[in-house]
Amino acid sequence: MCRWDPEDYSKHSREQEKWALELIPKLDLKGGERVLDIGCGDGKITAAIADALGSDSSPASGFVLGIDSSPEMVAHAQKSFTDDRRSLAFLCLDARDIDFSREFDVVFSNAALHWVPDHLPLLVRIRHALRPSGRVLLQMGGKGNAAGMVDVVSRVIGEDPWRPFFEGFSFPWAFYGPEEYRGLMEAAGLAPRRVEIVPKTMLHKGRDGLAGWVRTTWMPYSRMVPDAMRERFVEEIVSAYEAEHGPDAEGFFAVSMARLEAEGVNT
Repeated sequence: MCRWDPEDYSKHSREQEKWALELIPKLDLKGGERVLDIGCGDGKITAAIADALGSDSSPASGFVLGIDSSPEMVAHAQKSFTDDRRSLAFLCLDARDIDFSREFDVVFSNAALHWVPDHLPLLVRIRHALRPSGRVLLQMGGKGNAAGMVDVVSRVIGEDPWRPFFEGFSFPWAFYGPEEYRGLMEAAGLAPRRVEIVPKTMLHKGRDGLAGWVRTTWMPYSRMVPDAMRERFVEEIVSAYEAEHGPDAEGFFAVSMARLEAEGVNT
């Protein structure tokens, strides 16, 4: 299991945060909805959703629950964002284990669900968590996501001295295409409204910025390497990416991303 560092992740996840904030208007919240945020991470976006719902703490007001499988992330979110001004809470819970029944009007997730290998059981659980006609809005890594970096990392782990650490290693993320995901939603009883790949460009300032992103999100790879060699491993990935893609004139490294965005309704 990956161990997340909330402080380090927060410093190097500005792009994911920006994309999530772009999604909140698409939720079209009226103020009284109950929202489930799956993979809430450091809690910033969950708190932003709560703010969009309003600050009224009466029973008729909206409420958002953020869940994440990382105890460190949940503890950070609770400490940073739980207060009397927002109707929100955080819970340490793996997305694969959610067991709510008709409790939410909206299920939301950003930059998290590609960590779940099999989405049909997950989507069935999401449907059960939704009230009749409840809505779902999910964005995650999709087919072709971070292809340039995936190619670089795949090449690095196939070379010495890293090769022995990756024997039997398999690709850790589920990057679905739109048609495949539409079929999964339908099989789970969700009516797809929009399922598409949204191209994004992730920018990292200098080698330190790129290394920070690799360090905080590519843990399925780095955890395979002995602790004493991890910094060297990350630096080698950064150097290999720099040699192939290079920074721009302002020193930013660009990584082409493909985000699968899916909207649907509980039937």
